Amino acid sequence: MTFSLSHRKPIDVGHVGIDQNDLPSIDAGPIDLRGWFPDDRRDRPLELEIGCGKGTFLVQEATERPEVNFIGLEYANAYWRYAADRCRRRDLQNVRIVHAEAASFVQYRVPDQTFRQIHIYFPDPWPKKRHHKRRLIQTEFLRQLHHALEPAGLVRITTDHDDYFQWMLEQVAEVADLFAPQPFEPPQSADRGELVGSNFERKYRREGRLLHAMILRKL
Repeated sequence: MTFSLSHRKPIDVGHVGIDQNDLPSIDAGPIDLRGWFPDDRRDRPLELEIGCGKGTFLVQEATERPEVNFIGLEYANAYWRYAADRCRRRDLQNVRIVHAEAASFVQYRVPDQTFRQIHIYFPDPWPKKRHHKRRLIQTEFLRQLHHALEPAGLVRITTDHDDYFQWMLEQVAEVADLFAPQPFEPPQSADRGELVGSNFERKYRREGRLLHAMILRKL
């Protein structure tokens, strides 16, 4: 699959990019996500990034931790293609990037106890009150993540938005029987002084914004 923009070289998502339109019907049930990777990699730990944008975190983390398989979800078509092409050019065999809506993918496509970690970095805060229902971090979505995690699996979340962080804390409190908060530790590929090392984080730090982070461990 290829496409091009006037100011860019042609983009090829290659073996990395998976379009939601090419997935089996939702009625078929969860997908064998490990089957997306080469035979010699299918028994390796699997992690998910929701909202991978242009793929900066995935490129860094997948390069740093080749023993782990990563799936990225991105709903914006142009970002999905860019991120998949970026990983393809680096020949990252341990990354697959899916063009799909996160809540639906996690609910209908992911088998129970699939991921060791789920990364959610700087999701859209939807700041207007009438748009709060669109926020990704909701009680029901946290319940879906709980199903998707391995025993003692982790959800890593960051945001630069004060109100959204308070919202997150309220949603987490509603599922206190499912998750235990614990101190945030940066992923392996983050530079010193960084929470994650994503493009958004570096931009927000330059702007002097206060950043928030949490880790939730599955009970």
